[in-house]
Amino acid sequence: MVLHDLSRNNSELSRFVAEIRDINVQKDRLRFRRNLERIGEVMAYEISKTFAYSTKEIQTPLGVSQVYTSDNPIVIATVLRAGLPFHQGFLNFLDKAENAFVSAFRKYKDSVQFEICSEYLASPGLDGKTLIIADPMLATGSSIEMAYNILLTKGTPEHTYIACVIASQPAIDYFAGKFAGDNVSLWVAAIDPELNDHAYIIPGLGDAGDLAFGEKE
Repeated sequence: MVLHDLSRNNSELSRFVAEIRDINVQKDRLRFRRNLERIGEVMAYEISKTFAYSTKEIQTPLGVSQVYTSDNPIVIATVLRAGLPFHQGFLNFLDKAENAFVSAFRKYKDSVQFEICSEYLASPGLDGKTLIIADPMLATGSSIEMAYNILLTKGTPEHTYIACVIASQPAIDYFAGKFAGDNVSLWVAAIDPELNDHAYIIPGLGDAGDLAFGEKE
C-alpha cells in the first residue's frame, strides 16, 4: 500500500483542515460541511493526476483540438453518514463517476468496547473500475476495512483509493500490513499520532457526523 500524505506540501488544503478542527468554526455546520466538501475537491484533483489518460480529438468552432482526458471508469463510495459532504466534494470534481454507499458503524458493547456493523449497501459493479472510498476519519481502520470488504462483493476494482481527511498513525500502520499490494493506496490530508481509550483520533476534530448533521441519540 502506498501512502500519500498531502500535508507534506503546504497549500490552502491546510486551511480547510485547520477550520474543521477549530472548535469555534465547528459551530457553523454549513461551513463544516463545505470545508469537508472542499477537501474532497482538492483530494479528487490530486488523485486524478494518477489516472490513465489518452488523446482525443475535440471539434471546436474553429478547428480540431487534441486533448487528454481520463479513461478510468470511476466509482466513488462513501460510508454513511459522516462521509456524505466529503463524498460530494469528490463528485463535484469527478462528476461523471458512478456512486456507491455503504453503512459501517460502531455498535458499543459498553463505554469502550465496540464492534463494527453494517446494514446497507448500494453499489454498481466494480470489476475493472477505479474505486475511491471517501471517509473523513480513519481512526482504527475497522469501518473502512469492513466497507471495502462489503464493496468487493460487487466485483474487483483495478485500483482502490482510500481517501481520508484525518488518519491516525495506528490505522496507517494497520493498513500497511493489511494491504500489502500496490492496487490499494491511502490518501490523507493530515496524520495524527494516537487514539484515546474510546478509539477517537487525538487531537482529531471530534465526531465528523455529528458536526456535519447534528448529534444522534
